[in-house]
Amino acid sequence: MQSNLLLKITSLNVIVISIRLTVSLVIQRVLSTTVGEIGIAQIGQLRNLIQILMSTASLGIFNGVIKYVSEFRDDNQRLKDLFKTTFTFVFIGSIVTSLTVFFYASWITIELFGSLEFVNIIKLLALLPLVIGINRAFQGILNGLSDYKKYAKIDLLSYILSATILLVCLYFYKLEGVLFSIVITPIIQLVIILYIFGSTLKKLIKVKDLAFKIPFAKELLAFALMSFVSTALLNYIELDIRTMITKKIHINEAGYWTAMSFISKNYMTFSSGLFSLYVVPKFARIYSKHAFIYEVFYIYKTLLPLFGIGMLVVYTLREQIIAIIYPNFAGLEPLFKWQLLGDFISLATLVVAHQFLAKKMVKSFIITELISLGLFYFLSKNFIVLYGAEGVVIAHFIRSIIILVIVCFLVARSFDNQSKIS
Repeated sequence: MQSNLLLKITSLNVIVISIRLTVSLVIQRVLSTTVGEIGIAQIGQLRNLIQILMSTASLGIFNGVIKYVSEFRDDNQRLKDLFKTTFTFVFIGSIVTSLTVFFYASWITIELFGSLEFVNIIKLLALLPLVIGINRAFQGILNGLSDYKKYAKIDLLSYILSATILLVCLYFYKLEGVLFSIVITPIIQLVIILYIFGSTLKKLIKVKDLAFKIPFAKELLAFALMSFVSTALLNYIELDIRTMITKKIHINEAGYWTAMSFISKNYMTFSSGLFSLYVVPKFARIYSKHAFIYEVFYIYKTLLPLFGIGMLVVYTLREQIIAIIYPNFAGLEPLFKWQLLGDFISLATLVVAHQFLAKKMVKSFIITELISLGLFYFLSKNFIVLYGAEGVVIAHFIRSIIILVIVCFLVARSFDNQSKIS
C-alpha cells in the first residue's frame, strides 16, 4: 500500500512539476530579458529573505507538525495539544519577526540591495509574518496527512496564480512590481489552502480548543532548532555568497549563479513534495535497520532513475535552455555540470537524511547541517577567487559527496546503537 502511495505521489508530482517547469521557463525568460542579471540577483536576495522569515515566523515547526500529525492522526487529544503549541509558536514567532523586520527595514534593504530603493517592499513584508507562519502550519498538517491530491492542487494553483500576478506587476511596475508580487505570494497561498483544504482543517482544528499553551513545546523546539540551522542559516549563507560574488567579481556573475539556482530549485521541487508527503511520515513509523534499508532502496529505485534521466536531458539541452530562458547570460553554461552532479548526490543524501527529521535526531541533524553549510561557505569563499561563480557550484558538488558519506555513517550508527540498547 505504501509502495503504491509512493508511485501515486511520484506520478502526480511529474505532472505538477512539468506544468510548473513550463510556467517557470516563461517567467524566467521574461525576467531575464526585462530586468537582466542585476534584477535576477536582486530577486534572489528577496527570495532568500522570505525563506528565512518562513522559518522564524513559524519558529521552524513545519517538519515537527508533519511528524506528529502523521503519528497521532487518530489521537484527538494529542492533536489538540499539538495544535495549541503550533499556533502559540506561530503567534510568538510572527510578532517577533514582524517587529524585527519593520524596525530594521532600512538596514535590511541596504544589506540586500545596496540602497534604500526598495525599503517600502521590506516594510510591507514586515506586515506578513503571521500569514507566513499560519501558512507553514497548515502546510505541515496537509503533508502530515499525506493528502497528496490536495497538495498537488494547492501547489499548482498557487504557483500559476502567483506567476500571473508577477507578470502583471512586472508589466506595470518593472522590477519593483516583481518584488511586490513575491512579497504578497504567501497571501495567495493561504487563500488557496483555505479554499481547497479548509473543510479538512475545520474538522481537525477546533477554534474553541485552541489556547495560549505549549504542551508540545519540548517536541517542537527540537524542530525549531533544526529549522533554524537548515533554513535560516542556509539562506543567510546564500545571501552572503551572492554579496561576495558581487563585491569580488561583478553583480552579473551573481546573476548567473542565481539563475542556475532558480533552475536547480525548480527541478528539486519535484523531490520536496515526496519527502514531506511520503518519506517523513513513512520513516517515522520504521524502527528496524532492515526495514529502513529496504525502504531507502525502494525510494532510490523509484526516484533516482527518473531524476537522473531528467538531469541528463537538462545538461544535454543546456545551451538551448540558456538561449530560450536566459539569453545573453554568457557565464551560465559552465555552471550546469557541477550543479547537476551536486544535486543528484544531494537527492540521494536527502532521502537518508530525512531519518533525522522522522526520528527527531537533533544532534545528528545539526552536526550534519553545520558541516555541510561550513564546507559550502568555506569552499565557495576560496573557489570564487579562482573560478568566479563556477566556484560556488564546484563547492556544492564537493560538499555533497562528503555529506553523503557522513549522513550514511550517522544513520547506520544510530540503528547499531538502537540494537545494542534493545
